[in-house]
Amino acid sequence: MTVDAEIFVIGAGPAGLTTAYCLTKETPSVIVIEKDPHYVGGISRTVRHGNFLFDIGGHRFFSKAKEVVDLWQEILPDDFITRQRLSRIYYGGKFYSYPLSAFQALRNLGIFTSAVCMLSYAYAKVFPVASPRSFHDWVRNRFGERLFQIFFKTYTEKVWGMSCDEISADWAAQRIKGLDLRVAVMNALTRSFRRKPKADAAGDGVVKTLIETFQYPRKGPGMMWEAAAAKTVERGGRILMGRELAELAYDDVQKIWRIGVATADGGRETYTARHVVSSAPVRELVQKLTPKPISLLHARALRYRDFLTVALMFDKPDVFADNWIYIHDPSVKVGRVQNFTSWSPEMVPPGMSCLGLEYFCFEDDGLWAMSDQELIALAKHEVAKVGLASASDVVDGCVVRQPKAYPVYDDAYREHMAMIRRDLEQSYPSLHMIGRNGMHKYNNQDHAMMTAMLTARNIMAGERIYDIWQVNEDAEYHEAGASSAQAALASERLVPRKAGTRAA
Repeated sequence: MTVDAEIFVIGAGPAGLTTAYCLTKETPSVIVIEKDPHYVGGISRTVRHGNFLFDIGGHRFFSKAKEVVDLWQEILPDDFITRQRLSRIYYGGKFYSYPLSAFQALRNLGIFTSAVCMLSYAYAKVFPVASPRSFHDWVRNRFGERLFQIFFKTYTEKVWGMSCDEISADWAAQRIKGLDLRVAVMNALTRSFRRKPKADAAGDGVVKTLIETFQYPRKGPGMMWEAAAAKTVERGGRILMGRELAELAYDDVQKIWRIGVATADGGRETYTARHVVSSAPVRELVQKLTPKPISLLHARALRYRDFLTVALMFDKPDVFADNWIYIHDPSVKVGRVQNFTSWSPEMVPPGMSCLGLEYFCFEDDGLWAMSDQELIALAKHEVAKVGLASASDVVDGCVVRQPKAYPVYDDAYREHMAMIRRDLEQSYPSLHMIGRNGMHKYNNQDHAMMTAMLTARNIMAGERIYDIWQVNEDAEYHEAGASSAQAALASERLVPRKAGTRAA
């Protein structure tokens, strides 16, 4: 039977576009739909407001996977710049360099609090929580209760909107594995005395949470995904903007998918395909399958965190030097502040600056319900309260709302995903879930790309040679490794594959 496309891709973010880009090297028979009517790239897009460009969340480009780095260079060969990382933590009315400066941290915390932190760490090492289940348990075992309260609790609960006792320990293990107080102190001391950190046994240098340089497209990460989309279309693929998945039905007799798509103008389109690749949130995907899968109740239990960026434009060239600042202070609602001038000078007009204040929320809470003008007023007040800039220098503002920006990793998500995976893999062998939202898994941009690259290989091979669920299972792939993309060129991670199969 003739189909509209061999492969139908849901979502034009990093995972969806990487899949389409890789597949169209072999076949032009690819259709991609994207809900946004204007931007590709998902949360990794670059938004334009007048002459200002800004990123949704801040996306450093680094990876231990040589294949991913090579693909970045292939898609965008001449537009990367190397940036020096500069970031700080704001807590208790004071700023702390991050990575830490040992003497600054001692001075800011004071001798008494610093001593309490060390005693708390020693106590945690002697009396650890057995079988840690929560983020609180895991961090307390690594850093001690006192440092957990100071540097982890407030910021983490801002991000996720729940108690650290409700967040799964495996998220902490993926996010900050390889870093404990001993590592942090040693790194702080080497920085304080300006010595180069000694490379680990694998030659990977410092922990990636502590990297000091990174690569960045000169006009934001949207450059990458706009280029990937253009090259996909040049090869014959189709990218349809302003389209949202409405219904997904599998014909088990003819082995094809029938896909209903809602258009931005209220219309309806129908497509057929042999394979469907989804980077859409798992909850949405399962709810739109017909007939309804038996794992529907598990999908409905999955939760998502939403995200607001309030961009403030300043008639001032240098507000501060940092790329971003983590706001651990509970007296303000903002969680993190990006300085897009420091990400790339080409993001802002000469003589001006742009800050992005990030607010983490749920769609049904008060922050999300605020008007754009109310949010801009809040951001102006809070940027001044923290002492980062003067509200009187703000000349314009813009709000970007990102629903379902982050899957929530509560203490039940792993069980729900296990049931959904088992159900969908048995019932729909030609349905492929990729990326962070598509797998409800803590995947960074490079991990999302790797799941997409391997899925494309599986489709072209006609079998699931690679087990994409192993990507980022070794948390050190995320957080431990080279200090820049250049160093990553010398380090190639083995691609995960099923036992007993050969690498392609």
